[in-house]
Amino acid sequence: MVHHTPDETTADEAGITMQSPTYNLSQPPPVYKVGYPPQKNLTREFRDTLRETFFHDNPLRQYKDQSVSRKFKMGLQFLFPVFEWAKTYNLSKFRGDLIAGLTIASLCIPQDIGYSKLANLDPQYGLYSSFIPPLIYAAMGSSRDIAIGPVAVVSLLLGSLLQNEVDHSTSKEEYLRLAFTATFFAGITQATLGFLRLGFLIEFLSHAAIVGFMGGAAITIALQQLKYVLGIKNFTRKTDIVSVMESVWHSVHHGWNWQTVVIGIAFLAFLLLTKYIGKKNKKFFWVPAIAPITSVILATFFVYITRADKQGVQIVTHITKGINPSSIHKIYFTGPFVAKGFKIGVVCGMIGLTEAVAIGRTFAAMKDYQLDGNKEMVALGTMNIVGSMTSCYIATGSFSRSAVNFMAGCQTPVSNVVMSMVVLLTVLVITPLFYYTPNAILGSIIISAVIGLVDYEAAVLIWKVDKMDFIACMGAFFGVVFASVEIGLLIAVAISFAKILLQVTRPRTVLLGNLPGTTLYRNTDQYPEARHVPGVVIVRVDSAIYFSNSNYVRERIVRWLSDEEDKAKADGLPKINFLIVEMSPVIDIDTSGIHALEDLYKSLQKREIQLILSNPGSIVIEKLHSSRLTEHIGRDHIFLTVADAVRFCTSKSMQEP
Repeated sequence: MVHHTPDETTADEAGITMQSPTYNLSQPPPVYKVGYPPQKNLTREFRDTLRETFFHDNPLRQYKDQSVSRKFKMGLQFLFPVFEWAKTYNLSKFRGDLIAGLTIASLCIPQDIGYSKLANLDPQYGLYSSFIPPLIYAAMGSSRDIAIGPVAVVSLLLGSLLQNEVDHSTSKEEYLRLAFTATFFAGITQATLGFLRLGFLIEFLSHAAIVGFMGGAAITIALQQLKYVLGIKNFTRKTDIVSVMESVWHSVHHGWNWQTVVIGIAFLAFLLLTKYIGKKNKKFFWVPAIAPITSVILATFFVYITRADKQGVQIVTHITKGINPSSIHKIYFTGPFVAKGFKIGVVCGMIGLTEAVAIGRTFAAMKDYQLDGNKEMVALGTMNIVGSMTSCYIATGSFSRSAVNFMAGCQTPVSNVVMSMVVLLTVLVITPLFYYTPNAILGSIIISAVIGLVDYEAAVLIWKVDKMDFIACMGAFFGVVFASVEIGLLIAVAISFAKILLQVTRPRTVLLGNLPGTTLYRNTDQYPEARHVPGVVIVRVDSAIYFSNSNYVRERIVRWLSDEEDKAKADGLPKINFLIVEMSPVIDIDTSGIHALEDLYKSLQKREIQLILSNPGSIVIEKLHSSRLTEHIGRDHIFLTVADAVRFCTSKSMQEP
C-alpha cells in the first residue's frame, strides 16, 4: 500500500486517516517507497473494468442477501417506480400534484398546438403527444418534477429532418408515417441506451455546445413564427436567418396582414409582461403559466365576434376530435423509409434525451434526491415507443413546463397524469372551440416560450471561464442561425469531439519549483515564487499517456529540459543532471506511452542525465513493472514524492566531486 509523507499532498487521498502523525524532529523524515499492487489475472481485470464502465453505481447491491420474492418485488419497483412511491402517497401530495397538473395543462395545450406546426403536423398530434407519453412516464420515470410533452427544439429538428426526406404539403400521408417511424426509432434508441447502460454517450455533447445549439434553435424557431405573427402566406421553407429575413422583407408591401400583426404583437407583449411578473415575484409563478391559455381564449373570442378570419387572419380551423387512434400500422418496418426513419429517430432521440436528463438532474438537485439517468432513458424510450403506436410524435421533458410544475408544488409524477387527463378532456370535448384560434397567437406563444432558451448569461460565463468552450458555443449557435438546425447540431458535435481530441493529444505539462520553506513543489507559472532546484528539472504531466499523445509528451519534456539547460548555461548555474517526472496526474499509460518513456530514458542516458519518476499510480507502476521498464530506470530511481526525489538528487550531487 502507498503511504504519504507528512508534508506532501498527493493525488491519492484514500489512505489518509484522522490519527495525528508524530515526528521525531531530531531524525530525518522517513522515506517511503512506491508500492506495487498485487498482480490481477485477466478475468478479474476485465470484470473490474466492465463493472466500473457500465455499473459504476453498483445497481445490484440492494439485491444482495434478499429472498427471491423480495428480489422480484424490488426489480418490479426498479422498472416501475410507481410501485415504490405509491405506498406513501396521500391526500396532501395529491393536492400539490392536482394544482401543478392543472397549471401545466393550461400551459401545454396551446404550446402543443403550436409545436405541432413546427413539426409540420396537424394540431391534434401535439395534443396526442401530451396524453399517452406522460401516462407511461408517470409509471416508469424516476423524476418527480419533469413535465412530459412535445418541445420546441425537438419539434423543429424533427420537422426539418422530415422535410428533407418528404414534402409535408404534397405527400402528407408519407410524411406522417415517417414521423411515427422516427418516433419509434427514437424510443428504441433511448431505451437501448438505458438498458445497456450507455447513457454516458450523451455526455459527448458539451454544456457549451448545448447552450449554443439551444440558443440558435430558439432564434430559428422565433423567426419561423414571423409568418404567423405577420400573416405571411408565401413564406420560405428554409430556416436560416438570411432566407427568413429576405422572405419577411419581400412581403412587407403585399404580404403582411395588419389585423394579424395587431393580434400577434399585442398578445406577445402581454405574454412577455406576464413572464416578467412571474420572474420578478415567484409567488406569481401561475401568472405566466395561465397566460397562454388565457391568450388563446381571448384571441379566439376576438376573431369569432369580429370575423377577422374573413379579413385575412389565418386561423387553426378544424382539429380532429377524439382519443389517439392506433398508428402501429403506419410505422415503416420495411422499405426505403426505414433507414430514413432510423436516422432521424436517432438524432432527435439523442437531443430529446440530453434535454430531459439535464432537466431531471437540475430539479433533482434542487430537491435533493437521486435521479438514475439510465432508468430515465428506459422510461423516455418506452413512452416514445408506445407513443409512436398511438399517433404521437417525439415527446421529452419540457423545461418551461417542468419549471412551472416545480414551482406549482408537484410532489410526484401524478402531476403528469392530471395534465394528461385534462388533455384527454380537451381532445374529446373542447377541440371544436379552437376552430377560430388565430395562428398569430400560437406564434406569439411559441416566441415567448423559446426566448428563455437564449441563455446569454451562460454564454458570457463560458467566455470568462473557457475560450475553447466559447468557440464551441458560438459555432453551434451560428451554425443553426445561419445554416440549419442539422448543420448547427453537426458543428456542436464536431467541436465537442475536437475539444476532446485536442485535450487528449495535447495534454498539459508544467514545470515545478519548490515553495520556499516547504517541501511542496508546484507549477512555477501559478506560483512565481517557486524556486528551481539547481541541477534538477521537475516536470509534471497532467494527463494519461496514450498512443495519441505519447510522442508529444516525450517531445514536450525534452523541450522543457533543453530550455532549462540553456537557462542554466546562460546564468552560470550547475549542469542539469536529473530529470524528475511527476506522475501523480497520470491515471493510465499504454504500450505507446511506455515506449515513449523508454525512448526518453535512452535519450537522457546519452546526455548523462538521470531519469527519475515520482509517485506513479497503481495502474501505471503495474504496467511499468510488467514491461520491465522499472528495471531499466532502477527501482531506486522511483520515489513516492517529489520531495524524496529531490532529496535523493541533492545528496547524489553533493557526493560527486
